[in-house]
Amino acid sequence: MTAAGSASITTRTTEDTEALGEALAGSLAAGDVLALSGPLGAGKTRFVAGLARGLGCRARVRSPSFTLINEYDGRVRLIHADLYRLDGADADGLGLEDGAARGVLAVEWGEKLPPRWLAEALRLDFELLSPEARRITAHATAGRGLALLACWPGSAPPEARRATGSRA
Repeated sequence: MTAAGSASITTRTTEDTEALGEALAGSLAAGDVLALSGPLGAGKTRFVAGLARGLGCRARVRSPSFTLINEYDGRVRLIHADLYRLDGADADGLGLEDGAARGVLAVEWGEKLPPRWLAEALRLDFELLSPEARRITAHATAGRGLALLACWPGSAPPEARRATGSRA
């Protein structure tokens, strides 16, 4: 039986959204997958900029909408992909398996990832509340996704704490 859970946090500014990514970065390890979903302008790239800062990446994070994949060196390599222009089936041909083996994989329009990728990912849904405010909801159903959910700022669901042994 698999425990599942979710937790939300509201950010009021771009800086808050980046700080949330930076806070999560300390819990990330090579092989972790973050699937980011939400409308254009919802803060997905700004969140990844915070992840990069938290992972010690020095390069400026840019949206990979046209390049599809950007990589950043840090404490853990960050592979930042954007599937906006692709069909879900096209994601298999990008070499994401290799990227995930070498670092943290953060995928914008992550809902287009194949189901096998989403099964153990931390899924982050970005919702526009106002021109500045965002609600970011983390969801997980298994494996590392649940472990990362237990690290999500705020109170982690009891199911995630039990599944990972976290006291968060």
